[in-house]
Amino acid sequence: MREPVRVGQRASIRKTITEADVVLFGCVTGDMNPLHTDDLAARDSRFGKRIAHGMLGAGLISAVLGMQMPGPGTIYIKQTLNFRKPIFINDTVTTTVEIKSIREDKPIATLRTTITNQDDELVLEGESVVLLP
Repeated sequence: MREPVRVGQRASIRKTITEADVVLFGCVTGDMNPLHTDDLAARDSRFGKRIAHGMLGAGLISAVLGMQMPGPGTIYIKQTLNFRKPIFINDTVTTTVEIKSIREDKPIATLRTTITNQDDELVLEGESVVLLP
């Protein structure tokens, strides 16, 4: 039997974002924006090189929620996302979720969600609301 989640509980994953991750995400979603797929176009952008899709980062939040904490059976209800910095190919990012509150009347939790890069810079932050398993 699974332990119940509690306020303050945290879980994280670390992943290096690869060329393959960006290309496959673009193929799956159809988002082939040159900022993600074209070295020459991205070089002339405000970022100076290719960036990963913002929603690829958001997908990492889903991975933590669905696989670690709260875990399998978790259902997304809502997610806010504030993109603070780009994620570049070969960045190693840490995605963390922390339970902020759990409703007393229903199995619904609100979690703080963050992604930081290898330099401990905040690249994405937000809040998710989930139906607990």
